[in-house]
Amino acid sequence: MGELRLPSQSEKKGKLYIVGIGPGSVEQLTVYARDVILNADYVLGNDTYLDQIEDLLTTQNIYRSSMGKEVDRAKEAVKLAEDNIAVMVSGGDANVYGMAGIVIEVAESNNLDVDIEVVPGVTAMLAAASVLGAPVVVDAATISLSDLLTPWEVIEKRLSAAAGADFIISLYNPKSRQRTSNFERAIEIVRKHRDDSVPVGLVKNALRGDEQEYIVTTLGEVLKYNDWVDMRTAIIICNSDSRIWCSPNGDRIITPRGYHRKYEY
Repeated sequence: MGELRLPSQSEKKGKLYIVGIGPGSVEQLTVYARDVILNADYVLGNDTYLDQIEDLLTTQNIYRSSMGKEVDRAKEAVKLAEDNIAVMVSGGDANVYGMAGIVIEVAESNNLDVDIEVVPGVTAMLAAASVLGAPVVVDAATISLSDLLTPWEVIEKRLSAAAGADFIISLYNPKSRQRTSNFERAIEIVRKHRDDSVPVGLVKNALRGDEQEYIVTTLGEVLKYNDWVDMRTAIIICNSDSRIWCSPNGDRIITPRGYHRKYEY
């Protein structure tokens, strides 16, 4: 296995890393992501994500901004990366509803010659799945319920298509103070295609230590927890083969991959 190597100060000419910081704890960062952040000249991000990696922010210059300022943040990151090592942090994975898209679009639209590297991280679906057991072992779809950038009509079509094809569905951005009904509407769409007995897992603050909470329920019962769901909650709606295992350590979800059809356990 090769040794991890970052550019030395003498070699630096400017580079932009877009780093997925995972579920929100430094322990869940990849080794490479941690090293990139520690060696940066500038680290950019919104307050929430920067607070989650505060232990790594020592000598770097920090650029903070709030949610909703993604375009401004992307422009600043690309500008700084012309002559510095800059890191744009993104929650979860930088590609899955993260900052990779807007940053690279900004670079493209301005025809900027900036070296950009995307560093992957653990996305919310996989963090939640690890808490729930084994719900995501076959074909799955991720669907954001935020209609801020995507029209609700498009989201409805995607929900119907994924539900009808029996994909495991991971719902991102289920509710906010402005969007209070989208989660309920999404569940009703899925129920048109799936039995109410299908397992559903809800995980709040996945892999964030004592803040983590989770619920294992069914499609027919999940709306009982509607008031519990918020933007920190990842939801996994399983497929027709999935089942709930009442294990000695708490309820878990199992989605068989098909080994049981060929082998005896």
